[in-house]
Amino acid sequence: MTQLMAFTKKEWMEMLRTGKFAIITVLFILFGVMNPAIAKLTPWMMETLSESLESTGLTITETKVDALTSWVQFYKNIPMALIVFLLMFSGILAVEYQKGTLINMITKGLSRWKIIISKSFVLLLLWSFGYWMCYGITYAYNEYFWDNSIAEDLGFATFCVYMLGVWLIALIMLMSTLFSTGSAAAVGTGGVFFVLYLLSMLPDLKECLPTYLIGASDLLSGTGEAGDYTTALVAAVGLSVVQLVLAVLIFNQKDVY
Repeated sequence: MTQLMAFTKKEWMEMLRTGKFAIITVLFILFGVMNPAIAKLTPWMMETLSESLESTGLTITETKVDALTSWVQFYKNIPMALIVFLLMFSGILAVEYQKGTLINMITKGLSRWKIIISKSFVLLLLWSFGYWMCYGITYAYNEYFWDNSIAEDLGFATFCVYMLGVWLIALIMLMSTLFSTGSAAAVGTGGVFFVLYLLSMLPDLKECLPTYLIGASDLLSGTGEAGDYTTALVAAVGLSVVQLVLAVLIFNQKDVY
């Protein structure tokens, strides 16, 4: 346990030293502010656009915005933030391979599974911090300008997308043990997501796949039910555990020397 805590602390200090924590903080603050800002500016943008289209005979009616408009932006923007997050950390093991730092740690008695768990925990901590900070900023602005009560099942929908990120973090850890470069790990993660996303288009399979969670924003407008996403949530949790176990097993056999 002492080794695990020491390595986790080392990973966390590395995030601070390299500035990645600061980048994640700025990134998610930006997205958190951008959601209500876009919603607030939408009427002005539409009015400006209508003036330029008057000469063509097209008329744009008055646009009404509310908290739901801002939350729609949140669910549109958070996948972009998640992609940036995953690309930033796709080389979380590749850097160790290139620097040869794993050799010293392993030869000194550090168990390999502790490396995987520590790195996964730090990524989960960063994702949780960034995601819920972004959510909190958007929620606060929406409550100030409008009323969040208009959005149905907001907490559950937000948790669904959060768990999508957790699943992808576990997936990128698995890919990082399979491949020795960050680019390959990123491509592998994107490939698995794309295949599952295509499979989710099949009516009989969609609710059983974690990629289905990306559509949880439908709950806000009442076009979906929370129970529709339960199986996908269970799948995300189950696959996350399986992926981390596989990552540990593969990393135990991987040649890092």
